[in-house]
Amino acid sequence: MSPPCDLCFLSFLLCTFLIISSALHLPLAQLQKNPSPDPYQTLNRLASSSLKRAHHLKNPQPTATKGGASPTTTTTTPLFSHSYGGYTISLSFGTPPQTLPFVMDTGSDFVWFPCTHHYLCKNCSFSSSNIPSFIPKQSSSSKILGCQNPKCSWIHHTNATQCDECGNNSTPQNCSQICPPYFIFYGLGTTAGFALSETLNLGDRIEPDFLVGCSLLSSHQPAGVAGFGRGLPSLPTQLKLDKFSYCLISHRFDDSTSSSPLILDSNSDFDKKKIGLTYTPFLKNPIVQGKEAFKVYYYLGLRKISVGGRHVKVPYKYLSPGNDGNGGSIVDSGTTFTFMAREVFEPVAEEFVKQVKKYSRARDVEDLTGLRPCFHVKGREKVELPELRLHFKGGAEIALPPNNYFVLVDGGAACLTVVTGGGVGGGEGEVGQSGPAVILGNFQMQNYYVEYDLRNERLGLRPQLCI
Repeated sequence: MSPPCDLCFLSFLLCTFLIISSALHLPLAQLQKNPSPDPYQTLNRLASSSLKRAHHLKNPQPTATKGGASPTTTTTTPLFSHSYGGYTISLSFGTPPQTLPFVMDTGSDFVWFPCTHHYLCKNCSFSSSNIPSFIPKQSSSSKILGCQNPKCSWIHHTNATQCDECGNNSTPQNCSQICPPYFIFYGLGTTAGFALSETLNLGDRIEPDFLVGCSLLSSHQPAGVAGFGRGLPSLPTQLKLDKFSYCLISHRFDDSTSSSPLILDSNSDFDKKKIGLTYTPFLKNPIVQGKEAFKVYYYLGLRKISVGGRHVKVPYKYLSPGNDGNGGSIVDSGTTFTFMAREVFEPVAEEFVKQVKKYSRARDVEDLTGLRPCFHVKGREKVELPELRLHFKGGAEIALPPNNYFVLVDGGAACLTVVTGGGVGGGEGEVGQSGPAVILGNFQMQNYYVEYDLRNERLGLRPQLCI
C-alpha cells in the first residue's frame, strides 16, 4: 500500500482534477565505453537499479487502491536508448493527438502517462516541469473510466465491482461512479492516478477506448510506462497483437538520438521471410496467491548456462519455475543488467575467474561499480574473454558477444554486467529468495532481434546489428 501522505495527496489532486475538468577475441576499442564523467558511479547506479528492479519482480506488490475488433495491420515505431538504462517509444493519445515518451517494459502490464498540469514527480533527478504531460481537457476523446466498466477490474486484478470503494460520503457527487485510483510499484519508483478511456493513435491505425492511466503523482519515473507484459491491460493485449518484435541498439548510457525499430504486428502471416530465428516456448506462468504479477512475466525454459564452452553446474530448481513461483527465468526489457540468484551467479562468476587467467582481478573497481568480477585490462590491444552462452528449451541459444556481458570501465577494467544479491551493490535479504531466479535484462539483449510470438506462445531470437 502507498504511504498515507501519498494517498492523501493523490486524493487531493484527484478531486481537483474532477472539479476543473470533466512511459572470442575483441579489440579493446569495441568494448562498450561509458562516456559519463564518473563511470564508476554510473555503473554502480545501474547495478543498484537492476537489483532493485529484481527485488520488485521477485517480490511484486499488488496494485493498491484507495478505499470492437481492430483491423489487421503492422505498425513500426522507433526505440530510443537512455542514460537510466531503459528504452523508450513514443505513443500518441487523444483527439487531437498528444505524443509522449513511454518506457517499454515487458515486465509489467499497465500503460500510463504523466497527466495534467498538476503532475508531480517526487525524488527525481530532474524537474517535473521537464516531463511532458498529457492534458485530458485538451482531448475531446478523453473519458474517466467508470467503476462498472470491466476494464476497471483489469487494473485492480479482481472480477468484483469497484463501485463501493469511494464511500458514500465522497465528493464530488460522481466520485463513487469512477474506477478507484491505482497505485503501482516498480523496481525503483511508483506511480499513482486514475484510469481513462482514450484514443490511441498509431499512424494509420486508430484504437478508441484504450485503457490508459492518468498519473498525478510518481517517484523515480523518468517517463510514462508502456506495459508489454501478458496481462489484460497491456499494450499487446489491448491491440490484439499476434506478435511484437524489437532490436535494441547498443547502450551508450546517454540519451541517444539514434533508434531501432519496434514492430507491432496484428497479422500472424506478416513477415514470413524472417529467417535465422530460433525459438523457445514461453513456459506456463505460476499462479501464486498475492503474487499476481507472476502471471504477467514471459517465462523461458533456460536449460543450462555455459562459459567458454564449459557447462556451469546450476541446481535445476533455480532454472525451472516451481508451483510456488520460485525459480525460473524471465526476459524483462525494463531491467538493465541481468540478475541471477546467488546460487546461479556464483558458479557462473567462478567459472569466469577460473578461465580468465591473463588478467588480474580489479577488486577496487568492483567496490566502486557494484559489479563483479572485474579484471585489469589496461594497455591491452585485444581482450580475450570466455563466451557466455544461454541454452533454452527448444534448441534456441543466445551466444552473447563480449559487449553484451562485459563493460569497459574508464579504459582500465572489464566488468561482468550481471548482478546478484549478497554481494557488492545489494544483499540477498534485500532482493529476496522468491520469484524468478534469472531475469534477462536489456543490456544482454543488445543487437539481438527478439520476436514475441504471442499467437504461438514462443520467443524468437537472432543476432543482428541493430541500427
